[in-house]
Amino acid sequence: MPQLNPNPWLSMMLTAWLVLSLILQPKVLSFTSTNTPSHKTPTPAKATPWTWPWT
Repeated sequence: MPQLNPNPWLSMMLTAWLVLSLILQPKVLSFTSTNTPSHKTPTPAKATPWTWPWT
């Protein structure tokens, strides 16, 4: 059964996991958010009734 043979895919999976976790993750986490959250109080949404044209 080829699924049980870890030779072809195990090294690629470990290499990809190491690249993603050790190289790319710190680069992505170092970005700062350009849209900082504000502390405004939310305004209530105004609900307008829908007029159905067939009633």
